[in-house]
Amino acid sequence: MRRREFVMVLAGAAAYPRLAGAQQKPMPVIGILGAVSPEFRPVQLNLAAFREALGEMGFVEGQNVAIEYRWAERRLDRLPALAAELVARKVDVIVTEGGDPTTFAAKQATSTIPVVFHSSSDPVALGIVASLARPGGNLTGVSMMTSELAPKLFEMLLEVVPEARLIGVLREPNTPLDMERAASARNVRLHILPAVSGDEVDAAFAALVPLKPDGLIVSTLNRPRIAALASRHSIPAVSHARDFPENGGLLSYGPSQPAAYRIKGLYTGRILKGEKAADLPVQQPTKFELVVNLNTAKALGLTVPPSILARADEVIE
Repeated sequence: MRRREFVMVLAGAAAYPRLAGAQQKPMPVIGILGAVSPEFRPVQLNLAAFREALGEMGFVEGQNVAIEYRWAERRLDRLPALAAELVARKVDVIVTEGGDPTTFAAKQATSTIPVVFHSSSDPVALGIVASLARPGGNLTGVSMMTSELAPKLFEMLLEVVPEARLIGVLREPNTPLDMERAASARNVRLHILPAVSGDEVDAAFAALVPLKPDGLIVSTLNRPRIAALASRHSIPAVSHARDFPENGGLLSYGPSQPAAYRIKGLYTGRILKGEKAADLPVQQPTKFELVVNLNTAKALGLTVPPSILARADEVIE
């Protein structure tokens, strides 16, 4: 072999690893579409559980997977544009945080990118998936059954305030809460208002306080602010999320949020490994938590029945 040819062969061999490397698949990207903000403590706990489960599937943020975050800061009108940004970024999978509004925004933004959702209501009834067992399409995730738990919260509130005749309900827009039948049977009126942003929460309390409600059921995102206002106006208030009594609300009963985010982390890892969202059954929670804030009860002059305290997973004193 001539020297010139030999040098060219060596040069080509040296370049081969670089060319091969250039052809390797780029690091996958997860897009997280959130309704609130990363500073919200429950979000931090949920994302920690998500990353832990994702790690169990072999994906570590910053090492072999990237995560891009989009936060609506409780302004739900921003969600469609934020979802569109993730689609334009061509992320490999979108994970929603914050319930039905983020799920709808992701569903409307793409029919091809897999979406691992977090639903507050029945995703079949809402048209998000075809069925729980076989979702079809590009969405799967966890149905938290929050709306289905609303009647249970109603009954718990009446256990603590049996004389209640008017109860306020704060919820995300268009979230169904099946309490009307239970309220009618107990001769209780419901005053239902949407409340997500700070302005909406303030407006809701401005409308409710003059009516002197006997209690409040909270099925929405801005829970620390709502807990503070309920305390200020001496309104017994309950919610599905444990951060509510942790911030001064009366009690909470609902599924474990970190447990749900573990499922979402595992599903995201499975999708990144090649499984299809259409084939992954929508999961429902199996772990439910009852948390009671006795300090709040005492401040309101209420006695929490032993039947509730006996069932409580945690009592804050």
